[in-house]
Amino acid sequence: MAFTFAAFCYMLTLVLCAALIFFIIWHIIAFDELRTDFKNPIDQCNPGRALVVPEYSIHGLFCLMFMCAEEWVTLGLNIPLLFYHLWRYFHRPADGSEVMYDPVSVMNADILNYCQKESWCKLGFYLLSFFYYLYR
Repeated sequence: MAFTFAAFCYMLTLVLCAALIFFIIWHIIAFDELRTDFKNPIDQCNPGRALVVPEYSIHGLFCLMFMCAEEWVTLGLNIPLLFYHLWRYFHRPADGSEVMYDPVSVMNADILNYCQKESWCKLGFYLLSFFYYLYR
């Protein structure tokens, strides 16, 4: 069996998916520290802001690579999260910055619960994706 572009895509995606899992674990820990008042929201949200756009970009790269490799099933599994990322990015706070987590609004219990649920769902998606890419 020859080494194809699709095989390269799966190998690169596997490594980058591991990075995304670490990004999401960082977010889960950060939101838990905010919930238990261990950290100041401003100190906690500033580093988290820097991880959002790379996460969205890496996931967009996944979709682009799978589209170029004509891996339609894998692309179809990733498209819903890509659309969600695009929706979150274009509906970010109105201050015009490239951030998703506003330190003032994230302390609202409903928003904090939403952010935690979002992080747990993404962790589940990335873990399932990791093993799918590993065994594909």
